[in-house]
Amino acid sequence: MRRHRTAAAGAAAAAGALLAGALSATAATAATPSAPPASTIASFTQQQTQRQAQDFWTPERMRSATPLDALPLDGGALKALKAPKTLKAPGAQAETTVVPPTAPASSSTLGPAAFPQAGGAWNDGGAVVKTSGRVFFTFQGRTASCSGNSVTSANGSTVITAGHCVKYQGSWHTDWIFVPAYDNGQAPYGQWTATQTMAIDQWASSENINYDVGAAVVAPLNGKTLTETVGAQGLEFNAGYNKRMYAFGFPAADPYDGSKLIYCSGNSSKDWLFSQDHSLGCNMTGGSSGGPWFTSFDEATGTGLQTSVNSFGYVFLPNRMFGPYFGNEAKALYDKAQVS
Repeated sequence: MRRHRTAAAGAAAAAGALLAGALSATAATAATPSAPPASTIASFTQQQTQRQAQDFWTPERMRSATPLDALPLDGGALKALKAPKTLKAPGAQAETTVVPPTAPASSSTLGPAAFPQAGGAWNDGGAVVKTSGRVFFTFQGRTASCSGNSVTSANGSTVITAGHCVKYQGSWHTDWIFVPAYDNGQAPYGQWTATQTMAIDQWASSENINYDVGAAVVAPLNGKTLTETVGAQGLEFNAGYNKRMYAFGFPAADPYDGSKLIYCSGNSSKDWLFSQDHSLGCNMTGGSSGGPWFTSFDEATGTGLQTSVNSFGYVFLPNRMFGPYFGNEAKALYDKAQVS
């Protein structure tokens, strides 16, 4: 999750200008943006073997990886969120698409989880424990981490995460791996090396916060695909706003340490400030970026339909997470990833 901030000087003025721009958007801007052709969705192919990845990502290195959001970024503070000149509601007129899960239904042995939940350890088991995981990569010469989720796909090897967890500040991350069911430095289901990472073009080209969605295709491990090993969650595109949501991730910045799967739950709303994102009460911190948001989530089986990812939070609005709307652009990215 990225906390957007301006430099100390002029922060209030910048925020005021952005707020004024957001409030001036009219209903006439609510048309659905068209999905970019698949050929325009940027991607990066990694030249890394599984052996190289396993040798590099030792338990100690995974434990010490810095949450991407907390890295001392070059060029000073994170860039302020910039509202597009014309705000459009993603998917407002588009047809809803549902991809059912392929994760095995496994029963919970505990009672119902707290709802709403602003941030707590997920102890109810189920499929989400295996499909969710930590993402590790090298960014600007430093080791860093995010979160991700295994999703149903034609290739059985697709991970969905945040766009800034595959590309940020103009460069694609390297040494990229996915560790499902990460457990304090341990990888109970292996380290899955990305053969290709990709992002929605609007993120890859200009880091437009409304399209902060990325994907990775991972190589088979021990003769099996990711889905065959840990299962996969379903997805839903153009599902609308104001939904009952569950968000998961591995936050690694204080007060969390990245060792546990954390969740938030509640009734989501639409960002009323600068973006077209979903909004959810949640105190997850850096490192949770890219973790899945689910609708139709079943606590007993730990399965749901992924419809967003942890993306960012406003510095001046603590304990609230924002996640991009899965519209036509996210669907085009998913379609490309699952057949790559």
